[in-house]
Amino acid sequence: MKNSFGNNLKITIFGESHGPAIGAVVDGLASGVKIDGDYISKKLSKRRPSGQISTARQEADNFEILSGVKNGYSCGTPICIMIRNSSQHSADYNSLNSLARPGHADYTAFLKYHGFEDRSGGGHQSGRITAAVVAAGAIIQSALESKGIYIGTHVKKCAGISDRDFDIKNLKTDIANIAFESFPVLDGNVTKAMQEKILSAKKECDSVGGITETVVLNVPRGIGEPWFDSAESMISSAMFSVPAVKGVEFGDGFAISDKKGSEANDGYKIFGGKIISETNHNGGILGGITDGSPLLFRCAVKPTPSIAKKQKTVDFEKNEDTEIEIKGRHDPCIVHRAAAVIDAMTAITIADLCVTRFGTDWLSFTGEK
Repeated sequence: MKNSFGNNLKITIFGESHGPAIGAVVDGLASGVKIDGDYISKKLSKRRPSGQISTARQEADNFEILSGVKNGYSCGTPICIMIRNSSQHSADYNSLNSLARPGHADYTAFLKYHGFEDRSGGGHQSGRITAAVVAAGAIIQSALESKGIYIGTHVKKCAGISDRDFDIKNLKTDIANIAFESFPVLDGNVTKAMQEKILSAKKECDSVGGITETVVLNVPRGIGEPWFDSAESMISSAMFSVPAVKGVEFGDGFAISDKKGSEANDGYKIFGGKIISETNHNGGILGGITDGSPLLFRCAVKPTPSIAKKQKTVDFEKNEDTEIEIKGRHDPCIVHRAAAVIDAMTAITIADLCVTRFGTDWLSFTGEK
């Protein structure tokens, strides 16, 4: 199992859904980076469940920084951040111990770890671990903002209801408006319709999925390491690490395949003495390298696999057919909660690409802006 991500700036995650704690280690962060505890708490609150559209499992997500920070600034050594679990209901999973929950990693984890894996609540594969990712990512996202780089993710589509696109002329405002929102949409008029669809699925003992859309403003030009650590490769790898993400597309995405070259190409012009693109069909990346345009991509998030409807499955230890009804506390939709995780992984990836090109001290207050 590989629990670390990044090249020169890395995070390593640890813990299980129903274990005593989860956490992350940030390694490679320069000294002198301001660590804003309030900012971390707000990002964790954005990911936490809220209301009837989310799981009833309530975790305080109070974090502890165990190393690498002194007097509010990074020391340049590994930062260990830990979140203690306090609302584990492991008994909910006793009857499911050797049943393969459809859509979950129970069976595949059994194949890989030969029965030694912690299965309660999904163990290490659980979405619970994303709280640690958000905490670590918040440290880095805050550092990027000090460099003028802003990241925002909204629910582009949920249960067939669509939000508006980012306003290319007011990206900073759009990003600021959703920065700490637990249900991040750009058009508040669609919130009720989306949430009604989620609650309708919940009443039917079912779940819904959707699409997130992410923009990164003021990405430095020229970051990305073709071929295999290109900007698109690294971001895609990061996004597929987020539980439930099943697809990633940049710019016009798959729709670009229906266009002619004259429609898909982004023309250039001089504006204010700089070379800029007139359009952004390619999402701000060409040849795996950023061109300075806003970086734009979308993620397809599948419906929550834990549903109370009766489903066909197998007992993989007895090798028998059976049926399953999943009890316990589960989200009827995780698209809105995934936004905070996607922001975090985007921040980690962008920062890693930047320090790879500009040097480790680039994120420090002593580094070049």
